[in-house]
Amino acid sequence: MSEAWETLSYLILGLLQGLTEFLPVSSSGHLALGTSMLQLPEEDLTFAVLVHGATALSTIVVFRSDITRLFLHFFKHGDEGLRARKYVGLIALSAIPAAVIGLSMKDAIENIASTQFVGAMLLITAVILAISQKVKAKFEKPLTSGNVILIGLAQAMAILPGISRSGSTIGAALLLGISRAEAAKFSFLMALPPIIGANLLEIKDLTEVSEPFVNNSHLPVFGYTVGVVAAFLAGIAACKWMVALVKGANLMWFAVYCLVVGMLALLL
Repeated sequence: MSEAWETLSYLILGLLQGLTEFLPVSSSGHLALGTSMLQLPEEDLTFAVLVHGATALSTIVVFRSDITRLFLHFFKHGDEGLRARKYVGLIALSAIPAAVIGLSMKDAIENIASTQFVGAMLLITAVILAISQKVKAKFEKPLTSGNVILIGLAQAMAILPGISRSGSTIGAALLLGISRAEAAKFSFLMALPPIIGANLLEIKDLTEVSEPFVNNSHLPVFGYTVGVVAAFLAGIAACKWMVALVKGANLMWFAVYCLVVGMLALLL
């Protein structure tokens, strides 16, 4: 593989990661399909660590005002402090299902992530998006411990490559009667603990390999850099776009997209 093609491949994968991490089309599924189509090594743990860190950072950048406000209000007395601590608690509660399922099923999931499996899961994502857009709640409900656990279970489903994390969590929130604006904001904020947690596990795995990346002179440093920058910038754009789409538009086009890509993955 030429250096130019390798760099272009990492650019494409970085863009895929940044865009699909936030759009309801499954980043893990698209990375698996993209890696296969570009004929890159399937287990490039160093690149995975870097681009997942980049997308986590893009979430923090987009929601920096909300995160800063929660942090500052968390230590306050009175109603503001109570609301901030409750919201942080709900975010932490939502991460429990993903943590339990992810830690217990990590190896099994990695062994079944074939192109056909990703295609089948993309079809499920299409169904989730379609149903969430068709069902209309009679009145908007607040976030509670009960519905946050259900949204957290939806997030845990996204451990399967091909199931969209944002699609499943936003879809679950809408089905539970949460407002579109709150569904979008909570979906992305609740993603931070699992994304950062998964990134830390990847770093741990990386430090346990026989040749850590810091000592490996054969790594495509320029290609990695291009991919990471692309993931970060695409992540910011996709995150902002997705928030706007959830607030004021129909997500059915993403359902159609997942349906088409899923069928192609199964057939081709």
